[in-house]
Parts: sequence; C-alpha cells; structure tokens
Amino acid sequence: MARVVIKECGTYQIEQVTEQLNAGMECLGGWDAFVKPGMTVLLKVNLIGPKSPDTAAVTHSEFVRAITRILKQRGCTVWIGDSSGGAIAGTAPTEQSFVVSGLKHVAKEEGAQIKNFDREGVKEVSIQNSSNGRMHLSKPVFQADLVINLPKLKTHSAAMFTGAVKNVFGLVPGLKKADYHRIAPSPEEFGQVIANIHKAISIELHIMDGIMAMQGEGPTAGTVYKANKILISTDPVALDAIASKMIGLEIDDIPILAVARDEMLGEADVGRIVLMGDYQSCPRLEGFRLPRYIRRFKLRNYGFVSTTLEFLKTRPRINLEKCQHCNICVESCPVQVIDQATKAIDYSGCIECMCCHELCGYQAVELCKDNPLAGLLMRVYGALRR
Repeated sequence: MARVVIKECGTYQIEQVTEQLNAGMECLGGWDAFVKPGMTVLLKVNLIGPKSPDTAAVTHSEFVRAITRILKQRGCTVWIGDSSGGAIAGTAPTEQSFVVSGLKHVAKEEGAQIKNFDREGVKEVSIQNSSNGRMHLSKPVFQADLVINLPKLKTHSAAMFTGAVKNVFGLVPGLKKADYHRIAPSPEEFGQVIANIHKAISIELHIMDGIMAMQGEGPTAGTVYKANKILISTDPVALDAIASKMIGLEIDDIPILAVARDEMLGEADVGRIVLMGDYQSCPRLEGFRLPRYIRRFKLRNYGFVSTTLEFLKTRPRINLEKCQHCNICVESCPVQVIDQATKAIDYSGCIECMCCHELCGYQAVELCKDNPLAGLLMRVYGALRR
C-alpha cells in the first residue's frame, strides 16, 4: 500500500522545517534509504513565474534551503531546477523567477547549483500516446542520481489543483509548454501529457510544501492559506490524493489526477493509502476556498447536460484598469487570440487553458461568468449541496 507522511509545520524557520522533514523521512526509512554520499540530487521546484516566496505561488525558498542543507550535510551535490511558464519579450522568465523567488540567493548561500531548464538542453524520449511519438524534456532530470519533486500545495483555476503530479510540467523547457496547451486543450488531454512525462522519467521522492498554501483562483491569483503541513511520499498520485482530500476535492474533480489514476501512475484510493507522521486520518483544511470553476466539474458528475455547463461558463477577461501592458498574456497565449493593443480576447479561438490568468503578474486577467443568471443558479446549487 502507498504511504503518505503528513507533518505539522507552522513556520519556515529553518530549524523547525529541518526537524519536521527529518522526522517525516524517518517514517519512510530515513534519508539514507534514498540518499548516498556523492550523489547528485535535483530538486524540482515549482517556479511558475517571478513570484516572491510569501505569495504561496512558488515552492518557498526557505523550504528549499532546509532540504538543500540536509542533502549537503550528507555529501550530495544539489541542483535546484525548473522552467517557468509564459513569455515576456519572447523569452520564458525563468532567470528572473529564480531571483524573485529567492532561490538563486539560497543556492549561492548553501552551495547549490541553479539549473535553468531553458538553458540546460533536452533529451528526446519516446511517448506511445503522443501525437508525434516523442517529447523533449530537460536534461538534468536524466543526469541527476536522484530527483526530488518539491511541489506547492495550490489550487488551479483550470486544473482545479496542482501538486506533485502536475509539477513535472516544468520539465518541458521554455515556450514549448504553450505548444502542449495548444495541442492538448482539454483538461483530460493535458492530463495525458502530464502522464506521459511521468512515464518517461524517474522521480523517487515527492515532498510538498504545504506550510503556506494557495486557495481560491490559483496557481498565482489566489490568496495565502496557512495550512501548516508538509507531505512526503514516494507516490505522487497518493500524495496528491491526500492533499486534494484535505482541501475538499476528490480525484474525479481533478482531470489530471483522474488520468494519472487511469494510467496507473500511483494509488488514488484514499482508503488504500497509509497515513503516517502526525495524522492517521486525513485532516481537513477548514474554510479553504476552491476555484469558482470547480462547480462546472462537479455538475458533470450529477448528470447536467452540456448546455447547462455552457450556461455556467466562466472566461478570462482582461481588466484594463489593472493591466500593466507587460504583454505576458499576449505572448503566452498558445493560440494567440489576445489582441496586443486592446487586450480583447477572441473567444471563438480561445481554448480556455487559462494560461493568461495563470501567468499574469498583476491579477489583471479575471474570470467572469458569461451569463448574468449563472451566479443565481450557482447559489441555488450550493444551497442544495449543503
């Protein structure tokens, strides 16, 4: 049976984080079960964009510092790597993201190496279900002796939840991410892309930063929720199943995880997952706010017809009063349907990937309901569910 460790941790103070990480790892046999002196260890962080650690949009720099220090003390070479989403002036903002997040500073102080996946080269891998039978993923994930996945506990306005399973999308370097959003526009199709990446790589350990989580309209426009949790597992699906249960979601609410379950990437049945650490049953994060888009997914499970879903649809719209005209929404749109001058969106070509909403650094891209009666219907639905 899959095992997931949950440890309470109320701050990013390094002594407390280190203590809880070490205690959590003991539940899985200790660090020595995974780490040997002389190994090169890649820490795959969540570095979605140029966000400071206190926004809860990225893996917190002090969380990464604690793990880096633990590994260095065991004689390891430590790499910290990712590729950010979006484009500014035709370039992914990964370098800037390492600076703003504090990770470049941590790497310098702790003797780790930054691996900007946009610059490290790629390895071609064969993919059975891919449209062209291959993908190109960042080389460091294949060069390291051990890869540790360090996802953030966050909601996602399109995918509902982003955790250990989805965090591997950062292995796709640079602007190639937009191509996958374009060729896999539905959540289920995108889930298959993520599943293909997992099949092509080997990640032995997943440690989720859930000390400060993001609720609401994540993965960047939500608000901070003090969850005070660290989750550890060798199974990314099991870890995400527990994390999503904590915030009030089921696997079928999250298309990417549903695909991961169907592709047998890990254990999705919470009843078959052994909890260890500070909890023997799954804790609930009270008052945690989910994305508004979640109601559309839940309605599908109650047999509502597609016309009802269309009635309830929310679409991204750009608030010109908040817009700073950085054009990251324009340049990051996989199907190029946002007018650079007016920021108007051509919805006839929009694939609702929500990249514009996800990557805007000024929260100028808002999700609005098309139908003015949709809000009333949602309130009635919410009352019936209670």
